[in-house]
Amino acid sequence: MPKQKIYTYLLLFTAINFVAINSFAQQESYIQSLDKQNHWVDSVYHKLSRKHRVAQLLFVRAHTNKGQAYEDSVGMVIKDQQIGGLVFFQGGPGRQLNLSNKYQKLAKVPLLIAMDGEWGLGMRLDSTISYPYQMALGAIQDNTLIYKMGQQIAYDFKRIGLQMNLGPDMDINNNPNNPVINYRSFGDNMYNVAKKGIAYFKGMQDAGLLVTAKHFPGHGDTNVDSHFDLPLLPYTRKRLDSLEEYPFREAINAGISGVMIAHMSIPALDSTTHLPSTLSRPIITGILKDSLKFKGLVVSDAMEMKGVVKYFPDGEADVRAFIAGNDIIELSENSDRAIKLIRKAVRQGKVSKEEFEARVKKVLAAKYWAGLNQYRPALPGNLAADLNRPEAKDLVQQLSDASVTLIKGNPTALKLNPFLKTAILSIGVSSPTVFQQETAKSFPNCKIFMVDKNTEAVELKNILGLLNKYEQVIVGIHDTRLRPASKLNYTSDVKLMIADLAGRANTIMSIFANAYAIAGLPGIEKSTALMVCYQNSPEMQKAVAKILSGNLKPTGKLPVSVNVFFPTGTGL
Repeated sequence: MPKQKIYTYLLLFTAINFVAINSFAQQESYIQSLDKQNHWVDSVYHKLSRKHRVAQLLFVRAHTNKGQAYEDSVGMVIKDQQIGGLVFFQGGPGRQLNLSNKYQKLAKVPLLIAMDGEWGLGMRLDSTISYPYQMALGAIQDNTLIYKMGQQIAYDFKRIGLQMNLGPDMDINNNPNNPVINYRSFGDNMYNVAKKGIAYFKGMQDAGLLVTAKHFPGHGDTNVDSHFDLPLLPYTRKRLDSLEEYPFREAINAGISGVMIAHMSIPALDSTTHLPSTLSRPIITGILKDSLKFKGLVVSDAMEMKGVVKYFPDGEADVRAFIAGNDIIELSENSDRAIKLIRKAVRQGKVSKEEFEARVKKVLAAKYWAGLNQYRPALPGNLAADLNRPEAKDLVQQLSDASVTLIKGNPTALKLNPFLKTAILSIGVSSPTVFQQETAKSFPNCKIFMVDKNTEAVELKNILGLLNKYEQVIVGIHDTRLRPASKLNYTSDVKLMIADLAGRANTIMSIFANAYAIAGLPGIEKSTALMVCYQNSPEMQKAVAKILSGNLKPTGKLPVSVNVFFPTGTGL
């Protein structure tokens, strides 16, 4: 069969698959479904033993990159404990699909399977698509693009047998030094965070995927990573109500299906010493459920994190999380122990039987809404093509194009003469970049230069001397690390070179790194033109090349305040 015909068939199969999976898109939201009696939920609940009712609240960790013994151990937990669900981490999509199908066969009640996919499957799985980080999305002015991204991500999740995304992140990142949220946030403007988060989760929910806004009541203004210790949020109740909680309140009003609780000490909301918000009934039941009227799934952050178990070891964190009001207790250190302790708490009346029943049924109702009452295994055929379909890749490029932000200069400054002698320089790299290769197509009289992040001062001086011979210089500043941190790991000499270049006429700079990194590059504000591109992806680099060729206008607006020169909202 000719290659073109095979490709046409593949596209047709993908399109049919997309329609089939998304024809399941819900006519009513999960929240709306909770108002109706559900005979499947009632029937399953009454058939479960007390132990297995408790087990429905427990979700355990799963991987596909840790070998057969690990996979078998998770299977034994499912078979013996009949837990409610799984949270998958690193691995590959084909392996995960097959393992999910295998695990579902071991469960008497179908498992609700979740994964962190803030930027799509690529956050956890190899050979899948990664959408831009949320900080980049925060710059976009057309939120319908983010809604479309949500739909595409829902397709990918459902395609490999997932029913829940533990995202979006709806924290307001108002601390540039935040070590754990940062680029995962839509920015520091609460209105923008709320609008972007709602567009994203509505895209997913409308396509039949359960979602989880995180990390309530707000993890954006901390300088401690709760994976390693308990962060303190020392602000007043008034400030927390008006700022941190705002995106979550808006998400609840918009019908979000789930909210994840942060591990933070918040004395203004609960003064108990060293008590994480995850274990606080005043915060979870008092504020989230009673005051904010949230009726959906309350999900704990991972219960194995030091921020929660440091002060409450040996299963105490699990039982306290249950008493506080969490519906899903995620990643207990020991799920068997947690089930026993929670059963004991129910017997002792620490949570009423009515409340316990309602919470178990809420998890079962989520399974029903996700279609698990008529569970069908995910199909392995044509998986790679489905997960890397052209329309999804095109959307990544559209999102990247729409996020590039011109924070210094104007459209005239971007109109370089294609026939002048041009230097195209990438800093922070040791080989030619996509940015250089794509930009060079528009400048026939150009030469490519590279500067590594650790280049010696003598060599930097030589390169600066060579650049004096060029009439215009196009510079890309790259952070090649997987996660773009607030500060570039360049030597001081390389940073001085950037300042030198910025002070020259006809120099255009693009920073393919965290927007906050600009603050650590004094003098860069003197550039003839400066574009921030948020991350070092090929799509961002192609977007800048399109701008420099005159085929695209930069329309993004800065979603965070970098310094006095570049406050939130800066952009053409």
